Amino acid sequence: MRLLMALGAFAFLAGCMQDLGPAGDMLARDAAKGVVNNAVQARFPGVDARPLTDCVIDNASSGEIVQIAEAALMGPNQATTNLIVSIAERPETVRCTVNNSLGLNL
Repeated sequence: MRLLMALGAFAFLAGCMQDLGPAGDMLARDAAKGVVNNAVQARFPGVDARPLTDCVIDNASSGEIVQIAEAALMGPNQATTNLIVSIAERPETVRCTVNNSLGLNL
C-alpha cells in the first residue's frame, strides 16, 4: 500500500497526471500529513501532533499541500519546515488547533 501511495504521489508531483480528482487530493493530503506530523513531533516531542497536523493541512492551499507532500518523497528541508511553521502561525490554524485540542469553539 505504501509503495502504491509513493508511486502515485511521485507521478502526481512529477506532473505526469493532469487531474487526479478527489483521489489525488487525498493522496497529496495524506503524504503532506505524514510530513507535517513528523515535523511537529520533532519540534514538540511528547505532544500529540494530530490536532495541529490536521489544522495545518486544512488551512494550507492546494499548492502548499503539494509542496509539503514533495518532502515525503525528497525528504523535508528548511523550506518545508518554514512553510509548515508559516501555516501553523495563521490565525485560522491557531483557532483550529485550540478548538481541536481543547474542544472549544472559538
